[in-house]
Amino acid sequence: MLAKFGAYFITQSNAILTDAAESIVNVLASSFAFYSIYLTTLPKDENHPYGHGKVEFFSAFLEGTLIGIAGIIIIFKSSYNLIFPNPIQNLFEGAIIIGATGLINMVVGYYLINTGKRHRSITLEADGKHLLTDAITSAGLVVGILIIYLSKLYWLDSVISILLGMYIIYSGYKLTRRSVGGLMDESNIELVNNIVKLLQENRRSPWIDVHNLRVQQYGADVHMDCHFTFPYYYDLNKVHHEISEIDAMINRTIGHSTELFIHADPCLPACCNYCHMENCPVRQEDFKREISWTLENATKNQKHFDQ
Repeated sequence: MLAKFGAYFITQSNAILTDAAESIVNVLASSFAFYSIYLTTLPKDENHPYGHGKVEFFSAFLEGTLIGIAGIIIIFKSSYNLIFPNPIQNLFEGAIIIGATGLINMVVGYYLINTGKRHRSITLEADGKHLLTDAITSAGLVVGILIIYLSKLYWLDSVISILLGMYIIYSGYKLTRRSVGGLMDESNIELVNNIVKLLQENRRSPWIDVHNLRVQQYGADVHMDCHFTFPYYYDLNKVHHEISEIDAMINRTIGHSTELFIHADPCLPACCNYCHMENCPVRQEDFKREISWTLENATKNQKHFDQ
């Protein structure tokens, strides 16, 4: 941030000021991200039975909002200077400084994104993507500055700044949209789809039907609830064993620490035509075909024979 403001003072370039202003957002957002990551490490308590992971969505929302505000301010400032231009100088030196800061942001950004994915942290991913956005705008800025330097078309400085401001606003919108979805318990479609595929690929005969499957993510932890249909003649020990098998398989495979709430349903005669149970003592209809579990039918709140 200091390097970028230094570049602005020696060049008086609006485009460089754009990049420097976004760096203020980087510092503020990263400070809050640091605190939110600390909060997510706190254990569950009486007031937060699902843990403190949702603070990450708030952190990402704040970061996205600050990015958007910075973009709007940049566009207004650059539009003014497009009409009332100010002299700019030392563009080559400014380009070198901005290029160096962009390279550093790119390295740190990729590191944060990879670390965030490994630890399932939306805050780290958001901060990393923010830095990558900064690196991309810096790269575009360096190209623009060199074009201005060679062509002497100084009005391009404000035009480039406006374009970068639009890109920054778009990046802030995407980040805010994702965080609002998390705060509103929007389903993680990719994660739900992976879980449904996992259940289908490892399907066992007693697992007759699954429906009303829902997944919520709280920081790095996942909470899943669904309805499973088991043979109605199974005693409680057998049902508990099957549910434990499902729990262990998902936690072993899905890559998240997952807390499951499974409601056990007894099978009905209408289930017989797609039930795989061999030597079933109560079968009333021959097996006809398997109904494959998909994202569409596993998430509906109805047994598959009702479809």
